Amino acid sequence: MSKLVVLYSAPENPEKFARYFRETHMPLVRKMPGLKDAVYGPSTSLDGAAGAFSWTFIGTFDNLKAIHDALGSPAGQAVAADIPNYSPQAPVILHVDDEK
Repeated sequence: MSKLVVLYSAPENPEKFARYFRETHMPLVRKMPGLKDAVYGPSTSLDGAAGAFSWTFIGTFDNLKAIHDALGSPAGQAVAADIPNYSPQAPVILHVDDEK
């Protein structure tokens, strides 16, 4: 399995960001082909204080090719095009190979 990890900096309006992400962005994400599972939400440091990133998305796919295929699909392009609607700063996007 491979993970698509998206890390967001603190938004100006956290409540507005969270509402848009849950109600508008995630329905687009769920249409991406090959997405097996997704978790997302606010993130902090381990002591509960503000961390380097304030919101995280982690999507699970079969492999890196499946991630690339999903992002290149019309649904994936719609997801990428939607990011500026709720996040003026570009997120950090990572790939993680799950070595269980």
